[in-house]
Amino acid sequence: MFIRQRSNKAFLLMLLTLLSLRSYAEGGIIEVCSTCPIQSIKTAIEQADEGDEIRIHSGTYREGTIVVNKSLVLTGLDYPILDGEGAYEILTVTAANVTIQGLHLHNTGNSYLEDRAALRIKRQKNFTIRNNRLTNTFFGIYLEKAGNGIVEGNQIIGLAENEMSSGNAIHAWHCRKIAVKNNLVIGHRDGIYFEFVDSSQVIDNRSERNLRYGLHFMFSNYDSYSCNEFWDNGAGVAVMFSKFIEMTENLFIQNWGRSSYGLLLKEIYDATILDNQFLENTIGINIEGSTRINYLGNRFVRNGWAVKMAGGCLNNNFHQNNFIANTLDLVVSSKINNNSFDGNYWSEYSGYDLNYDGIGDVPYRPVKLFAYILDQTPESIVLLRSLFIDLLNFSEKVSPVFTPADVLDHQPKIDILP
Repeated sequence: MFIRQRSNKAFLLMLLTLLSLRSYAEGGIIEVCSTCPIQSIKTAIEQADEGDEIRIHSGTYREGTIVVNKSLVLTGLDYPILDGEGAYEILTVTAANVTIQGLHLHNTGNSYLEDRAALRIKRQKNFTIRNNRLTNTFFGIYLEKAGNGIVEGNQIIGLAENEMSSGNAIHAWHCRKIAVKNNLVIGHRDGIYFEFVDSSQVIDNRSERNLRYGLHFMFSNYDSYSCNEFWDNGAGVAVMFSKFIEMTENLFIQNWGRSSYGLLLKEIYDATILDNQFLENTIGINIEGSTRINYLGNRFVRNGWAVKMAGGCLNNNFHQNNFIANTLDLVVSSKINNNSFDGNYWSEYSGYDLNYDGIGDVPYRPVKLFAYILDQTPESIVLLRSLFIDLLNFSEKVSPVFTPADVLDHQPKIDILP
């Protein structure tokens, strides 16, 4: 009997301990509103315990810079407005395990002295920034030496007029294991900016009408970018000084301008560019000094230049891509070429397929003489549709002199690839 009583007491003690731990893990709830006992977000944070949820009801809150220095959940109900009054960074997170969701962060004002942000994660991990609205901000979401975090479902709408007086919508610096998913970013300097960001993902975002780049990343390795849309930016995406990058199923569309492009690759190594669409850009892909890259299953449709390749681009493979109705399909500036261009569909290929195997019997030369002339003398663009240029291209096709003789598709596809 004594043993059984001791056993029951131990069980009850363990159960009470588990319940108390569960209660602490779930945390309490603090309500903030104009008629609540607590009417200030700062006061709620001061009174909160680790793990609590602060529910902020609709209304406008003007509290300067709010520092979240505990592991809390800040939840907005009906998108309460946190107004920076044109003078303040609005939320600065200095604790781990913080969730910010359902808030409307508005009006930080521009600054030439600091990278003022609507929401900053400062040297912390395990954060979630979800389903917020940010309007009229300098920098939107700023991740500073942060990791293991999610930025998801946010709308970040800026009013940028020039690059000097605008920041980036989502800015990540020295971060690791970040997921940026399903955000809408409009009207900033760069839509999404990565610098020294490794092992991260950019998925299902739409970036449009940004002054410089829809997505801009440098010195960032082992990252993947998939199913994003880049519309009408100063330039679509710039990927520079990085390695082991995967870019799959993205849409680059209507990035027009004198020096604009869908995708810029500069000093990139060991990457995969797979199943992307480049539609109506000045240049589809502009490549400089990039090596060991596989371009597979991409569609280049109605671009000015589909692919422009400068020097230092070696051991690259272009296979199973579709080049359709581009003004110029390919420009290769380097005299040294060991890149492969076999097995693509070229809408301007006029060869034949006598054995009906779907592969042209005559190799295709995708680099036109006019592409070479235009690269040397940009003013010659005025002759683009002239009969004289057609004759030049035909003569070079018959007997190549100026265009690289080893840039050939030995197995051009007759039909558009799926």
